[in-house]
Amino acid sequence: MSNKIDPATRTSTKAWDIDAGLRAHMQRVYNFMALGLGITGITAYLTSQSPEMMNLIFRTPLVYVVMFAPLIMVFMMAARIHKMSFANAQTLFWVYSGVLGLSLASIFLVYTGESITRVFFITSGMFAGTSLYGYTTQRDLSQFGSFLFMGLIGIIIASVVNMFMHSGPMQLAISVITVLVFTGLTAYDTQMIKEYYYAGDDSETSSKKALFGALQLYMNFLNLFLALLQLFGNRR
Repeated sequence: MSNKIDPATRTSTKAWDIDAGLRAHMQRVYNFMALGLGITGITAYLTSQSPEMMNLIFRTPLVYVVMFAPLIMVFMMAARIHKMSFANAQTLFWVYSGVLGLSLASIFLVYTGESITRVFFITSGMFAGTSLYGYTTQRDLSQFGSFLFMGLIGIIIASVVNMFMHSGPMQLAISVITVLVFTGLTAYDTQMIKEYYYAGDDSETSSKKALFGALQLYMNFLNLFLALLQLFGNRR
């Protein structure tokens, strides 16, 4: 009896292994992202229920820490994740999620709980559909990367300007553009996470890729949620 394996069967088996590995990788990305969002949401809610914590954060210089610390952490992860151990990178991600939750506690005082829940489910549906498109489409979305990045820069500049202008119509326009840009970024980043997957990566490298991908999708989801909340949330 021959022990030879048909080349077509060998190729098919290898392709199946890669596909199974990719699915496991993407599942890990989404799990990291979901845990990060869970930490943020729980931290924000619990903080909003404590007048002492709200006063400590928003009526002292500590407000600047919770505002700028997450930004510093994101840049640190983006710049040094290749040099950091996975354990340290993961710890930084959890801390980032918690600190961002502290800064978002105010939304529970501005918007009704019902509208926050409603917008969360709307965001979840939009995110899931867009991310699924980015994962399954055969279209190369990399050509939109520069356009989406320019849109992101425009949002940041316009938001800073409107901090001084306090223009309602301008804020409305910023929110609409934010929804469009981060919807596009969700599909784009999902495809890039898929493209950057390599079955030959060691466990440490694969874990850091999954964590950084989760960070990208986490930020997309959160910005999409906040923009939709400004558009459709019911204020107290």
